[in-house]
Amino acid sequence: MRSLFWRILASFWLAIALVAGLSILWGHMLNQDAWILSRHPGLHNLPQKWTQLYEEQGEGPAQEYLQNLKRKYHFDVQVLNDSGEAVIPGTFPPRAAAFEARQQKDDERPLPWRRLTAEYTSPKTQETYLLIYRIPHPELDAWHRQSLMWPLSALVIALVVLTLFSLLVTLSITRPLSRLRGAVHDLGQTTYQQNSLARLADRRDEFGVLANDFNRMGARLQSLIVSQRQLLRDVSHELRSPLARLRIALALAERAEPAEREKLWPRLTRECDRLEELISEILALARLDADMGSASAVDVPGLLHHLKDETELSSTDQTIVVDAAPEARLQGWPNVLERAIDNLLRNALRFNPIGQPIELSAHQTAEGVRISVRDHGPGVSAEQLAQLGEPFYRAPNQTAPGYGLGLAIAKRAAEKHGGHLVFENHPQGGFVASIVVPPEI
Repeated sequence: MRSLFWRILASFWLAIALVAGLSILWGHMLNQDAWILSRHPGLHNLPQKWTQLYEEQGEGPAQEYLQNLKRKYHFDVQVLNDSGEAVIPGTFPPRAAAFEARQQKDDERPLPWRRLTAEYTSPKTQETYLLIYRIPHPELDAWHRQSLMWPLSALVIALVVLTLFSLLVTLSITRPLSRLRGAVHDLGQTTYQQNSLARLADRRDEFGVLANDFNRMGARLQSLIVSQRQLLRDVSHELRSPLARLRIALALAERAEPAEREKLWPRLTRECDRLEELISEILALARLDADMGSASAVDVPGLLHHLKDETELSSTDQTIVVDAAPEARLQGWPNVLERAIDNLLRNALRFNPIGQPIELSAHQTAEGVRISVRDHGPGVSAEQLAQLGEPFYRAPNQTAPGYGLGLAIAKRAAEKHGGHLVFENHPQGGFVASIVVPPEI
């Protein structure tokens, strides 16, 4: 497996090496005649200084100036006029000139010096001078080494600094990725801890945003895993009771006389019905997590009136009042929402006293559409409000039949629509359960 760390570090190093190589190549290209004439301390501004000295003080001081340069920098100088005649004797001896002439006839034998030329026109007399320099190769090489020492040192320092910078940049990218990889592994092993990315989440860059999003995702997944495990435990517990009663009834039926056996059949039927009802509600709760297709428009007032009519047909002792604003409409899944409101309504029927109406309402609020079901029963204690909506939870003093799944289905349906389920006691008495759905899913 190719490590991202080495890829990033290699990319930075290649970029650095490319820049360094181009810099060296550029410096080598500049190591030509013009670069030597402008950088060598003995040749720099030599034509201007010599011309000024020659025109102001004559041949003697001009010749002495060239001899001093030769003693100091070990190179020879000739100065010629427009006619090619020597202006002053210069420092290039005749024997060396003869040797150079012979060597030039034999192209295969190099000269022991480097020959450079420079022209200069006097601004005062407009006379043009040709200056010929002959620098011995050992002297030129020594100057090259000395002149390149500082650029090479600077280049080495730059490479070290850029290497450290590349290492820091690489680590700043790969370390957060390594932490995220570890968090993903922990999440897959269901051992994820939110504080494992606490330092990374404090960063103000993209990694900090990603860590915060991952923390929220991890917390949500952990919550779902815990709730699923709890649901499985609760389901196994709830299914065990009717199955045990069925086994007892079957055992009694096997040993009973025909007359007694006939009395046990209704009991077996009731237990089977209870078991079927429990399994149906568990399946209804599980289906809410499945993909249900695209949402559609929901006519909330029409849905509430339909539920009112259906409920009053099955329960003639209770009265239901509907107060739904015409603008209370939303995008969602009508069947899911109908099942949720029906569960809230059935829960209200269990506790609402005869003679008091159950109030169904739907209004548009700042939070979105608020659908409420209110009864005039005893309400719920404050410590029990927080637990309502959990699967298989039933209040300790509840005697009405049920398995504690109705409110859980309603809560999950509200979350499916991007909203939430609110439980509260009404100030004037009774209990209110409200589904609040935002304008858009």
